[in-house]
Amino acid sequence: MGKVYLVGAGPGDSELITVKGLETIKKADVILYDRLVNPAILDHVPSNCELIYCGKLPTRHFMKQEEINTVLVEKALAGFTVVRLKGGDPSVFGRVGEEAEVLAENNIPYEIVPGITSGIAAPLYAGIPVTHRDYAGSFAIVTAHDKSKNGKPDIDWEGLSRGVQTIAFYMGISNLEHICENLILHGKSSDTPVAIIRWGTWSRQQTVVGTLSTIVKMVRDQKIENPAITLVGQIIETREKVKWFEDKALFGQQILYVRGNLDRESSVKELTDLGADVIEFPKWKINEATVNGDDRNNILQAEKLLFTTTLSVTYFLKLLRKEKIDIRQIKAAFYSRNNQIQGLLEEHGLMAFSENELINKEGCLVIGSTQMELNDTEQHLGVYDYYADTRFESITTRAISDASINSVMLDSKEAVHLLMKKSAEYQIENLLEASILVNCLTEDAFEVAKAYGLNANLLIELAPSVSTNLNQDSKVIELTY
Repeated sequence: MGKVYLVGAGPGDSELITVKGLETIKKADVILYDRLVNPAILDHVPSNCELIYCGKLPTRHFMKQEEINTVLVEKALAGFTVVRLKGGDPSVFGRVGEEAEVLAENNIPYEIVPGITSGIAAPLYAGIPVTHRDYAGSFAIVTAHDKSKNGKPDIDWEGLSRGVQTIAFYMGISNLEHICENLILHGKSSDTPVAIIRWGTWSRQQTVVGTLSTIVKMVRDQKIENPAITLVGQIIETREKVKWFEDKALFGQQILYVRGNLDRESSVKELTDLGADVIEFPKWKINEATVNGDDRNNILQAEKLLFTTTLSVTYFLKLLRKEKIDIRQIKAAFYSRNNQIQGLLEEHGLMAFSENELINKEGCLVIGSTQMELNDTEQHLGVYDYYADTRFESITTRAISDASINSVMLDSKEAVHLLMKKSAEYQIENLLEASILVNCLTEDAFEVAKAYGLNANLLIELAPSVSTNLNQDSKVIELTY
């Protein structure tokens, strides 16, 4: 008998998943995930985990609820650890009750892991706390559509209008006019502030602020669609003072980050921290490399070890454990290509110098992947290898279709070739034809991109941390490394 975890993934920002939720993902054999789950969360799945998409769109369902229930039961009965991954909190319009009932009926053990719901998180990312001593001491979460024939929410409008100071309607765009009319009809002032927050907690977040009498026209004029939260209440007046997320340097930037190899550090984390939505492709599977007796001797005899990536540190230490090599047997001085690598070495009690302090590479063993390109004069040890993870191809395609990509980042010449080869498969030919800005992290990537006729820009690499100068009008990112 397996076990099922019904897990809330949070509202969109991949770091808003709970620690417990992330731990279930790391040990899952099977994951059934929804459309609004950030694909970056799936980076943590085991290499042999089966990924099943059961997301919903406003106009159609990929898997009906009965099918999802059946798969949960079948996979658990087969002995697997199953994670049902839902956007937001699974108990807030996430049908977790229905799924738990089915599991209980089949005597399948399960746990429910709460998540951060979008009705609270999206307003906070828009600068609106849902309660405040000066504005609101009550808060309600309300569905904006139900199982009635016309799909209009059948609720106590008078009690809601008169008894609750802040109201969050989920997925309410199609019924927005019905909502506003009923709130006014049952006691809310037509001047009551309303905020529509689309794609809350993502860099693509849009916020439209109006009143019950004006918001419908504003939303239609700006063509706002679901997924969106409709927030009603005087609390919205805090927005101009409290908003913070939209002031990040790269807010609004949706970047396609093409990683051609794993012999460079990724800048995805830094870009995300600066407020960008980053879609990374391809996703790579990583394996420990096979070593021989000569490799072992090279490690023990080397005078210097140069680590090229954080992965090279991780897999080098795995190699030492596997080969029963005591770190005290290594006489070499350690060098690192950037501060991230140096920090990781220091976490393991290994002090390292910067590569800039490496006067010459005589007697130096360069630690990286088996695919790493080196000069003829450099001695190389591959401690890991990698290949594209095909499980993520459809996931990446859906993520790109949901986003509005406004720049592409290429980390190597291999990334340029990969982009051109996969552009049709990932449905991004239109992006390239529109002369979207292509930022290249290396000179060879820049030259190859220009040869393909891309609108290429070279970013000079000086250090691993990212600082930015954002031109909001042209939507161009200038990055200094």
